[in-house]
Amino acid sequence: MRQYSPDLTPPWKKPKPVPEVPADPGLVVEEPGTGFCGAVIRCEAGTVTLEDRFGKHRVFPLEPRGFLLEGRVVTLVRPSGNAPVRPTRTASGSVAVPGARARVARAGRIYVEGRHDAELVEKVWGDDLRVEGVVVEYLEGIDDLPRIVADFAPGPDARLGILVDHLVPGTKESRIAESVTSEYALVVGHPYIDVWEAVKPASAGIQSWPRVPHGQDWKKGVCRALGWPENTGAAWQHILSRVHSYKDLEPELLGRVEELIDFVTAGGPA
Repeated sequence: MRQYSPDLTPPWKKPKPVPEVPADPGLVVEEPGTGFCGAVIRCEAGTVTLEDRFGKHRVFPLEPRGFLLEGRVVTLVRPSGNAPVRPTRTASGSVAVPGARARVARAGRIYVEGRHDAELVEKVWGDDLRVEGVVVEYLEGIDDLPRIVADFAPGPDARLGILVDHLVPGTKESRIAESVTSEYALVVGHPYIDVWEAVKPASAGIQSWPRVPHGQDWKKGVCRALGWPENTGAAWQHILSRVHSYKDLEPELLGRVEELIDFVTAGGPA
């Protein structure tokens, strides 16, 4: 007597198998029904909790074929007890994307005045910038900024962001910034004489940033006041080594860098 399978569904109508992926902390997936995209922060019996880049949490059932991973349908499963714990946040506080490859560089750029400024931006926002395909370039000074912007020729698909030191009303820097009129170029700045001050004193291991008399070299004056050797390069490396995340920086710098990243990534495809 011939035996028949209880499943009489034609083979061409059966859904193709999809991979099972452990819901490890930090894994970024999308729930297609709602479009909610976030990193796994907790996986319990039958449910997984995701956190998006704004810190919002959503709980979803662990259903077969229930999520998208890099655009592909997957089934999330509870991770094994010895699964490695991945960081869920980058140094900037954004949701980390494990295993993400750097995107092809955009035509747009962010110019940062000062080598120390560029190094600090790379340390805190480097992971985010590579995912977004944003290149940061060191700008030695802004005296000739209008010509620099004109040479770059920013446009809808090639926006230009510029970060300037000590951008406060009435200064030379503010007058130069105001001369840049392209709608596809954005000049922002922090209020500090130097980006060193954008590092919170406690993070730098000091009580406060000293006041340096007008007319003196600010960095060397800081070193003298703090009893450090007047080697500004070594002093900066010491300060930079104590910066581990956005929590070590003042909000006046954080907001400006985030503003530039949003501006540059708003224009055109990567």
